[in-house]
Amino acid sequence: MRTGLALALAAGCLILGVAAGVTARQKATGPGIEVMRGKTPKEAAQAALDAAQKLAGTGSWELLGVARVYYLSGDKARGQALIDQVVSGKAEASDWQRVGQIYAEAKENQKAEEAFQKVLAADPKGSDDSGRAEIGAWYITIGQRDKGEELFAQAFAKNPDEAWHYVRVAEAFLGVTPR
Repeated sequence: MRTGLALALAAGCLILGVAAGVTARQKATGPGIEVMRGKTPKEAAQAALDAAQKLAGTGSWELLGVARVYYLSGDKARGQALIDQVVSGKAEASDWQRVGQIYAEAKENQKAEEAFQKVLAADPKGSDDSGRAEIGAWYITIGQRDKGEELFAQAFAKNPDEAWHYVRVAEAFLGVTPR
């Protein structure tokens, strides 16, 4: 009797495991190339954004990636709705960094600064020197050199041998958009 029960439980677990795997695989599968094939650019873009949002699930960086495309392509309401969805919960400093970058790209400096200030407030000891360098570069590009230099000073104090800090300085002073 015990052997039969053990076999039945093992078979049940196997079936549940296979079903969960199939379900997970189905959820993670996007439309692939069919997202664009035979569609107008606008239809392809919308289908791609729909697929990306579905695949993003609750991933904040992925959702902010979708939000960025909406926001910068002119559908600010949809982009803002996704931004709000991400930051309405427990947003990480990195989420606020990405939000600030979206607003900075949109040349909405007030909103960008508000987001960037949340990043800095979440890291008062300056442990994220790369984030400080990126925000410092943004300040320089909008003509607030003193604020930018202060953030670069903090970044260099933490990590004076980081090549990317120097790249950010050059980008800022040459007006090159960071990647």
